[in-house]
Amino acid sequence: MGIGGSILLIVVGAIMTFGLDDTDVGPFNLDTIGWILQLAGLVGLALTLYFWNSRRRTVVSAAPPPPPAAGTVIPPSADEVIERRTRRY
Repeated sequence: MGIGGSILLIVVGAIMTFGLDDTDVGPFNLDTIGWILQLAGLVGLALTLYFWNSRRRTVVSAAPPPPPAAGTVIPPSADEVIERRTRRY
């Protein structure tokens, strides 16, 4: 639905609930329809923001080096750097 569609539902629901004087059109009550549209817009907005927020968390880490060949001894080095990157927006 997206943020724009959710805000549109909220606005149309608010107009139907608070802006119209004649609340009954045939078998339909416009106040009830307006509240339902506002609730659907709020749920859609919350879901959109939740999924956008969860999509932005990424962690990039370097793959460990392959194990040395059999019988090879590699001395530990003080120059090794372990790098962990995180994206922050």
